[in-house]
Amino acid sequence: MNKAIIEVINLKKYFEVGDMVVQALKGVNLKIMKGEFVAIMGASGSGKSTMLNILGCLDKPTAGEYKLDGISVADLSRNQLAELRNEKLGFVFQSYNLLTRTSALENVELPLFYNDRIKSKERKERAIAALESVGLADRMHHMPNQLSGGQQQRVAIARSLVNDPVVILADEATGNLDTKTSYEIMELFQRLNSDKGKTIVFVTHEADIARLTSRNIIFRDGWVIKEQIVEDRLIASEMLKSLPVGEHEV
Repeated sequence: MNKAIIEVINLKKYFEVGDMVVQALKGVNLKIMKGEFVAIMGASGSGKSTMLNILGCLDKPTAGEYKLDGISVADLSRNQLAELRNEKLGFVFQSYNLLTRTSALENVELPLFYNDRIKSKERKERAIAALESVGLADRMHHMPNQLSGGQQQRVAIARSLVNDPVVILADEATGNLDTKTSYEIMELFQRLNSDKGKTIVFVTHEADIARLTSRNIIFRDGWVIKEQIVEDRLIASEMLKSLPVGEHEV
């Protein structure tokens, strides 16, 4: 874990709202190293969503520098940013963002359509392997409405993995799930981090979910106010075992 995958230097982001200037980020500095599992936390309006949009190359800072896997993104064109997103990043969202009339397999294949170096056969093979890695080999031809919420989120995670990204960015990825399913999804993230070495940045407002990561970065009013190693880290598989009998997926 000696390489910085994400490096943010004095990052600022301002928005004009009518005659006012809203300072969403006021000078953020942070590093996320290869193989880390980090939670970004903060109340609504703290700057964490703005930070995630910049980390995901969906928005540009007003000032400061952002390096993704050693690449400074400030001067990249829109097309270059899109290529960087597709090659370096995997996204997992609270609402899954699956195409409703498309099978699990086709949803997972989707990011590979933007890479003309990958042919149809390889695209399908990689999508199948990604679905197998999240335990959905027997659901790949199901439509989203034939899957539970937890299964839909697993499809979304498989989609985030299919390009072999350097970072997975997860935005409240357990926010729509019940307790048992949340722990199942976090067990998968923990396994991807520990077994596959995936670097994961997980935005959450839930303190118990943040305790399943290895480091917490806490935002308030556009600043990073605290960074801490999770000393009493929870293990998702153990939390699943501790749930009362009868807990079930909604």
